[in-house]
Amino acid sequence: MKKALFILAVSAFFLTAGNALAEGRLVMYCSNEPFACQEVADEFAKRYDVKVQMTRAGSGSTYAKILAEKDNPKADVWYAGTLDPHSQAGVNGLLESYKSPKLSEIGELFQNPATSKQNHTTGVYAGVLGYSVNTDALKELDLPMPKSWDDLNKPIYKGHVQVANPQSSGTAYTVLATFVQLWGEDEAFERLAGLHKNVNQYTKSGSAPGKAAARGETLIGIGFLHDHALQKANGFPLELVVPAEGTGYEIGGLSIIKGARNMENAKLFVDFMLSKEGQEVPQRVKMFQVPTNINATVPKEAIRLEDVKLIDYDFVEYGSEETRKALIDRWVKEIKPMAR
Repeated sequence: MKKALFILAVSAFFLTAGNALAEGRLVMYCSNEPFACQEVADEFAKRYDVKVQMTRAGSGSTYAKILAEKDNPKADVWYAGTLDPHSQAGVNGLLESYKSPKLSEIGELFQNPATSKQNHTTGVYAGVLGYSVNTDALKELDLPMPKSWDDLNKPIYKGHVQVANPQSSGTAYTVLATFVQLWGEDEAFERLAGLHKNVNQYTKSGSAPGKAAARGETLIGIGFLHDHALQKANGFPLELVVPAEGTGYEIGGLSIIKGARNMENAKLFVDFMLSKEGQEVPQRVKMFQVPTNINATVPKEAIRLEDVKLIDYDFVEYGSEETRKALIDRWVKEIKPMAR
């Protein structure tokens, strides 16, 4: 009898200790800029006395990681990155449905934007797709300033354009989906083939082309313009271009991973990052995304969605697994192997 009571007492101790440990932890996958991920992790840790373990990777790579870990989830939350991979994760049963009490402070477009429509993901920021041009390099090359997507296909820009690879980058997939929504799939792939001739490198990360343009390693870098605005704010000679035909935009996702070991802290993190205070944290390190909380300050450097020509981007259709896979597979088959 005493032995049985002892075993029960020991079991209760370790169960309690395990719960106490779980209450003080959060494992975060982050698809924002590394310094922004760290700022958010540090602020949440300090504010709520939670030990945060953060891993940073692009949204496409993060989705693949969560999928690989589906039977034994390693992370609790997925913060930032384009909505499309978040949508795919939700449809595939990898995310937890959660309606935050902060949802009433979020713009209607961003409250439940993912394909499943089951509150698997909430929009935490928005950003406009476009490209930046290094004005010093433009002057040296004696080339005209491009103003449209069409311009980037002109032979005069051969070897001067950089963009990410849609296999790893949510940013690059948004480029692909934007072209298809502007012109239809077949014409879009004809234009992508033309653009391919001018591309000097397909990067793994969506923000890398803007950094390369800032340093003068490429003339033109395609990406989300808030990333490029950061480089411009740091003194690099960049002009930001919203293409004349119209362009797509991203909704940054915020999701709880199904089977999260630290579920209460995951919900607390989502609540915080949907709050005014949470969405203003990345602004401290010059992240110029548009916040989705209607009460949050919009950085003066941010490109507001209402000020530019945007397409009516279909986040449900182009966030679906079937459409996303089909477009990326076609790009890999038809565009990637082409000579440049």
